[in-house]
Amino acid sequence: MTELGKKLIQACNQKRILVDLSHINEKGFWDVAELSTAPLVASHSNAFARCAQSRNLTDRQLAAIAETDGFVGLNFATPFLREDGKNSAETGTEDYLHHLDYLLEKLGEDRVGFGSDFDGAPMAPFMQDVRGLPTLINAMRKAGYGERLIAKIAHENWVNVLERTWGE
Repeated sequence: MTELGKKLIQACNQKRILVDLSHINEKGFWDVAELSTAPLVASHSNAFARCAQSRNLTDRQLAAIAETDGFVGLNFATPFLREDGKNSAETGTEDYLHHLDYLLEKLGEDRVGFGSDFDGAPMAPFMQDVRGLPTLINAMRKAGYGERLIAKIAHENWVNVLERTWGE
């Protein structure tokens, strides 16, 4: 990271501005992790162990996020969800749930939420926009996610990490 980049991270921390790590490469992630005093946040990223895309987070990165009481928002784009990395209309709620389960296992139930990526990324047919969220939430219920956990994933964990970053 350049000196200017380091100054930017420090300034963001001082001003309590959330630094989103979802579009940074792994080396950049570790540069930020080394400098930042704020929770590490990847607003829309998934698990590399479930789908080997370069934008997805390794277990080591997930552990670093957990150590800072950070947050990962589930990316809804099909190439980041499917084990085969394909943009496929056959992507179903089970692909989303596999990632959620994995992220919950690695991060705990207070550090995972919905992240979307509705700005033009390829989506499953049921998840073209926010109108697909009830389908995903119903799948979560059928899979045994309790109402408390669903509320955390749907919105509460976002609010909490923003409060931890911005201050109360």
